[in-house]
Amino acid sequence: MNARDEAAQGRFWAEVLGWGLGSEGPGVANVEPEGLVYPDPTALGLDVLRVPEPKTVKNRVHIDLATTSAAHQAELVARLQTLGATPADVGQGDVPWTVLADPEGNEFCVLEPRSTYRDTGPMAAVVVDCVDPRAMARFWGEAMDWTLHEVTDEVAVLRSAKEVGPYLEFLRSSDLKTVKNRIHLDLRPYRGDDQAAEADRLRALGATDVDLGQGDVPWTVLADPEGNEFCLLTPY
Repeated sequence: MNARDEAAQGRFWAEVLGWGLGSEGPGVANVEPEGLVYPDPTALGLDVLRVPEPKTVKNRVHIDLATTSAAHQAELVARLQTLGATPADVGQGDVPWTVLADPEGNEFCVLEPRSTYRDTGPMAAVVVDCVDPRAMARFWGEAMDWTLHEVTDEVAVLRSAKEVGPYLEFLRSSDLKTVKNRIHLDLRPYRGDDQAAEADRLRALGATDVDLGQGDVPWTVLADPEGNEFCLLTPY
C-alpha cells in the first residue's frame, strides 16, 4: 500500500486489523499478526510504502473487512471512524456493507456478516476491479498456487490452497485503469525457485514489465493483463 505518511498509515491499519506494527527500513511500515512466521497463508501481511504522490482517483484494489454479526459490524464502523476513517461514496447505493476511506483516502468495505468469510480473520478479501474476471482468473489462477473457487462474467474468486486466510476477488467494473495502483500484490517464489525463470513464466502467461522508476532493486515489477502492477520478490 502506498502512502505519503507510511508511519501514520501503518498505525491506522495495525489498529484496524488488530495486528502488530514494525518497520524493515526507512519509508516502510510492516503490518502483520503478532507471531506470524512467513510463509503462513492464514494472513496477508500489509507493507505500507512511502511515496510522494497523493491519491487522485478511486482505487482499483481495496480491502474488505469481515464481521461476525450486525452488532459487530456497527461497532467496527464506529471504532474505525474514531481512528480516522471517513464515510465514502463510490456509487454503492443502498447496500448492506459500509464503505469507508482510510486517512489517506483509500476506500475499503466493512462487510455485513457472511458465512464465506467466517474463518478469514479480520481481512476478508483483497478485491480488484477489472474488465474481464474470466481473463483475470486465467492469469492469476496460473500465476499463484491458490485455488479458483468461482468464476463468472461478473466475479472471479481465489483462495489459498490450504483454505485459510483471505480471498482474492476480481469484480467486473466499467471503470478503466488510469494511474498506478496504490495497493498491489507482491508474489514470492518458493525456496529454491529461480526468480528469473519465474518472471519468464509470468510473462508467458501475459504479464508485462513495468518501469515505475524503481531503479536497481532485487525485485521485478510486472503488470497483469489489465495493467495491475505487482512485484515478484526474491525467493524466501
